[in-house]
Amino acid sequence: MMIASLILAQILLPLVLIAWIAIAPPRNLMGVSLQALVTAMTLFAIARMGVWVFPPWWTPYLYGLLFVLALMIGLRRHKPQRKLPSSWLGWIAMIGFVAFGVFVGNEAVQSWAGQFPPSIPAVDLAFPLHGGDYLILNGGSDIRINAHLKTMDESVPRFRAYRGQSYGIDIIQIDPLGLRANGLVPSDPAAYHIYGEPVLAPCPGKIVQAIDGFSDMTIPQIDPVNRAGNYVILRCGDTDVLLAHFRPRSLSVQTGTVVKVGDRIAEVGNSGASDEPHLHINAQRPGSPVAPFSGDPLPIRLNGRFLIRSDRVTMPMIRPTGKGE
Repeated sequence: MMIASLILAQILLPLVLIAWIAIAPPRNLMGVSLQALVTAMTLFAIARMGVWVFPPWWTPYLYGLLFVLALMIGLRRHKPQRKLPSSWLGWIAMIGFVAFGVFVGNEAVQSWAGQFPPSIPAVDLAFPLHGGDYLILNGGSDIRINAHLKTMDESVPRFRAYRGQSYGIDIIQIDPLGLRANGLVPSDPAAYHIYGEPVLAPCPGKIVQAIDGFSDMTIPQIDPVNRAGNYVILRCGDTDVLLAHFRPRSLSVQTGTVVKVGDRIAEVGNSGASDEPHLHINAQRPGSPVAPFSGDPLPIRLNGRFLIRSDRVTMPMIRPTGKGE
């Protein structure tokens, strides 16, 4: 339901704002200028913060083109007759544009700033998937583009056990059209392109925890208790790397297994608190035995990139190596 509502907002709001400029723009220069500026900022904020599972990742570029065309059409059909509003209703509209502009401007700036890593050392890892085009659903240093950062809020007791995932990244696979599934929001996990893809070790280390046996969830149901579902914690030096939401009975490793980069660990599934099939990965300092996800969170770079929401990664096809010995 949340994904469906987000999809609706990402389609309706931009199209309404763009159509407004083309069909009924203000008849004064100040009004047109404010409307165009606020619309542009809104489209930028939506492009940054939107989860582009549908419509696909290239939709914001289409919105940008439609915005330019709509502005040209609006100015041609409704040329401004004066510089300032001529009625109190016009001035109220201007105040509304300014107030909304301040809000969306802040959202746009904060989401843009989220592309920069926090001022703490990042962990360098290899990309844990191969043989396809991938899209980042969550990633970055601002909560507007990375929902995991909500667990940094220490005032919420239940977040403390999951604090280590705060700079986590969620990854899906997309086809040449930018779509991630056969259908809009299919209930069958197997309908998603990433489902069953091999997950590879992103760093050399030792498996300190390997959990299997949880079933895949039917979309959009989630498991609110076993939130990571089937997962492994891979200790690489003094850093723990969590990879989660595996397909049941797909693990190729167990606790104590030593792996090298590229070793097959499991397959992408939809177990745990997963809205739809994806791979979750995050790095942290080791947590406690009773709360293994509670360590201090660490930002990560995958193949040298600090990935944020809507970034795309293309990986070549390789043959995964066997599990470590």
